[in-house]
Amino acid sequence: MKAGIATLLVGLVLGVVALLAFDGVMYATSTEAFCSSSCHEMQGPYRALKETAHYSNSHGVAVTCADCHIPREFVPKMVRKIEASREVWGHVTGLIDTPEKYAAHQPAMRERELKRLRANDSQECRNCHRLDRMDFADQSRAARRYHRAMAQRGKTCVDCHTEVAHPALAGSPAG
Repeated sequence: MKAGIATLLVGLVLGVVALLAFDGVMYATSTEAFCSSSCHEMQGPYRALKETAHYSNSHGVAVTCADCHIPREFVPKMVRKIEASREVWGHVTGLIDTPEKYAAHQPAMRERELKRLRANDSQECRNCHRLDRMDFADQSRAARRYHRAMAQRGKTCVDCHTEVAHPALAGSPAG
C-alpha cells in the first residue's frame, strides 16, 4: 500500500515538473528574443516588423512575432510549433543559416504561412481586429465595402493585407 502511494506521489511530482518544463519551453520559444535570434536568421523580418504601426503606434499596442505566428489555442499552437521546427532544422542543416539563404527560401515560407492563415480565417489577426468593432467611418469607401463583404466573398484578412507586418518583404518574388 505504501509503495503504491509513493509511486503515485512520485508520478504526480514528475508530472508537475514535466508540465512546468513544457510550459517554460513553450513560453521561451514564443518570445521576440527567440524569434529574432541569430539562429533563426529573422533579423530582416523583425526589422521590417519594427517599422510598422503594428509594432510602434500612438496607442502603445505592440504586436510580437508570436501574436501573428503562434495560435493561442492549445492544439493549433502545438501544430504550429511542430511546423516551426522546420525552420530550426533548416538552420541546423545549413539550409537557411545565413540571411542570404533565408531570403532565397523566404517566398516558400511566406506562402506556407499565408496558406495557414487563410485556412484558419486569419484567426491571429482576428484576435485583435474584430470586424464587429471596426469603426467604418474612418475607412475609405472601398475599405468599408470590402470589410463588410469579406464573409460573403469568402475572403480573409491576409487576402488584402499580405504585407501588413513585413512590408520590406513586399518586393519578394511571392509579394
